[in-house]
Amino acid sequence: MDEAALTDRLAGSLEDTRAARDALVEQGVGVVAPVLDVLCDEESPVEWTVSGDVLCRIGEPALLPLAEAAASARAARSPEVARRIAWATARLEVDDPGVYVPLLKHPHATVRELALSVLRHQDKAAPRRFADPAVPLLGDPAPEVRRQAVLLFEAMGAETAVPLLRRIRRRPAPAPGIRAGALEALAAVAGPAVLDRRDLAAWRRLTRIKRRTEIPEGMHVCGSWYAVPSTDQDAVLDAFGLADPEPVTLRTGAAAWNQDHHGWHRTRTHHKCARVFVSPALDGWTLVFGESSEDTHRIGDADDPEKAQGPVVRRRCADLGRRFGAAQWYGMSCGDGWTAWCIAEGGEVVRHYDVFEAGEREGERQGERGRSRPVGAGAPAHPAEAGYLLPHLDGFPDGAFDGVDLMDFEAYLARRRQVMDEFGIPETCHATDIAARLSVDPGSLGPHTRVTGSGVLALTACGREHGHPEGALPC
Repeated sequence: MDEAALTDRLAGSLEDTRAARDALVEQGVGVVAPVLDVLCDEESPVEWTVSGDVLCRIGEPALLPLAEAAASARAARSPEVARRIAWATARLEVDDPGVYVPLLKHPHATVRELALSVLRHQDKAAPRRFADPAVPLLGDPAPEVRRQAVLLFEAMGAETAVPLLRRIRRRPAPAPGIRAGALEALAAVAGPAVLDRRDLAAWRRLTRIKRRTEIPEGMHVCGSWYAVPSTDQDAVLDAFGLADPEPVTLRTGAAAWNQDHHGWHRTRTHHKCARVFVSPALDGWTLVFGESSEDTHRIGDADDPEKAQGPVVRRRCADLGRRFGAAQWYGMSCGDGWTAWCIAEGGEVVRHYDVFEAGEREGERQGERGRSRPVGAGAPAHPAEAGYLLPHLDGFPDGAFDGVDLMDFEAYLARRRQVMDEFGIPETCHATDIAARLSVDPGSLGPHTRVTGSGVLALTACGREHGHPEGALPC
């Protein structure tokens, strides 16, 4: 059947094309190629889920053609085409998921990655069945393939995967990188606690090597952190009640912070408050990333945790300020625009701001309550905010964007800049802007950052009881 005839039969909704789809599925392998062409044609009038449904129901005969399409230049050029192919490949109606195993040896990394993804989404018994053919991909040259291989072992569960991975670690590797991949998978499955003495020694040796030449890089900033003007790491650990510090690279520490903060899918108790990352001294400041046991549970046990965060943070900053002369706390979210900061000088909190609690700020700026004059006028609540607009304020006069198509981003930006220049409206500040002025912005670390000592992952009271969270970390 040619593509024009297919288009005529399949143009319509899933309900409208039921009979046509049934007829094509009956024809089987003979229509795979033209249906696949329709699926990959972004200009086709056929809804792509309609053609995709036909391929899924045809099943195994469509697998290899879909794999070749995934490896094609067409898929490489178009993320949308690649997404459609992956969707159909993962949903083929096959009696045995073992049909995907030969694709683990496909020359194209995208196909290997896709096959691993499909296999790991079977029930736990199925990934165990595919462990042996997946082992070589723990050392695959493509990083995303290695990641999917680790995830497949993680899907098996610790009880099954840990013994398998330990055996891989103890045997001579058939190819470079496999034993290293098994070490990563062990950490991903059950955390550092499952690593034996030799594996921990190997990881620590690699960490020491990488720390010598590591160039600081800007961190993905999402979560909260404290900053104190000290290079005395032992004193900082003591101030937060931390123990068992393990030296790590900046890259490892940043990954742990982000992984723990975003680990909403984790089921283990205390996964968010088990450890923190204490940075090396960065331009003379030590940053503490994460959630300490004391603060986390003091907030979480309150009747209103959101209301409790401010007092807990202020108390902690005041205590740190008395000990170190000054202290700051910062918060940022990559998802909902939350930003906050708390500044202590000596043992006194002189400024606390939270965009979501804008009516309950310490050290309120003059003119914040209204918009009768250009926002930015009036004295800042703290010198670090000078020249900035606070994030809860609009600052733009009514009608500033009348006549502008807000869906046209370039037009919106042009008008925004014009109005800001005309009315003298300053840029909006966020926690990282205040941190850059007062201490260190972790999002702007780079070759210019002066690094003293080593960062560490340290256990909180919860971590000392429950151990490190599971999950592999980059070195």
